[in-house]
Amino acid sequence: MINPPYRIGTRDSQLALWQARQVESMFKKLGHNTEVIPTKSEGDLNLNQPIYSLGIQGVFTKALDISLLDHQIDLAVHSLKDVPTQLPEGLVLAAVLERGSAQDVLITKDQKDFDHTATIATSSLRRKAQWLHRFPNHRLVDIRGNVQTRIKKLSASDWHGAIFAKAGLQRSGLLGSAYRELDWMIPAPAQGAIGVVCRAEDDPLIQELQKINHHPTEICVNVERTLLRTVEGGCSTPIGAHAVINKNRIKLMAGVFSLDGQAAVTAVKDGELNDHADLAQHMAEELLTAGGDKILETIRNQ
Repeated sequence: MINPPYRIGTRDSQLALWQARQVESMFKKLGHNTEVIPTKSEGDLNLNQPIYSLGIQGVFTKALDISLLDHQIDLAVHSLKDVPTQLPEGLVLAAVLERGSAQDVLITKDQKDFDHTATIATSSLRRKAQWLHRFPNHRLVDIRGNVQTRIKKLSASDWHGAIFAKAGLQRSGLLGSAYRELDWMIPAPAQGAIGVVCRAEDDPLIQELQKINHHPTEICVNVERTLLRTVEGGCSTPIGAHAVINKNRIKLMAGVFSLDGQAAVTAVKDGELNDHADLAQHMAEELLTAGGDKILETIRNQ
């Protein structure tokens, strides 16, 4: 008797489908039948507004959350940075795959150094804020769409460059050579990681998903997402966080930025890996006490 296939939900972009196929491949190696079911999210349907202005929690994940709760799919595969830190009741983050690059990169039309009038494209408030903090005289413009669409928009524009997640470009086969590593830019929490969400009641599936879970990545992204949740940040708040494990220690770098980039509070903390659960809490308190609370209050009032 052949078991029914696990129905894997995903957005229908090339990058999202690549991520879903990774999970599908792992499940097939475990001996499971699978079926990939693509869908469009609110973030995919509305490309005219910046993400932060849509006013929707989980703009890229809500449609798949509903499909899970309605039992139309069995698991949903996401870019984990798009997943809200508070999942809907009845859903759990059951697995995190081994992380790709967490870095941001700048795709340019040429390798010339920019002058003070450079125009840079990104739809991320976090990237805008950090870029303006470093280059206050540059002009930032919004850009929406999947990776392929944004590359085409950059090519057809008079912009000097656009900012992307390196992992997304690598997975889409679009990284090329005309890019610059932004090693000074603090990534989004969980950037470069793929997360799998399922129903909390589905214990047999959760047990199978644990077999593909990458524990070191899980620890790092949990620390980053805990910090984000603790400082009450979301897609409308420029917050970066990146944790790295080195043997029995874990280092967390994080920052809170004003929308115009003029104000910034950053910190780096290093601790024992066994104490990782407390690291995010201590870092959040440090950032808020050092002025992050005033930055966040100003953003809320705006």
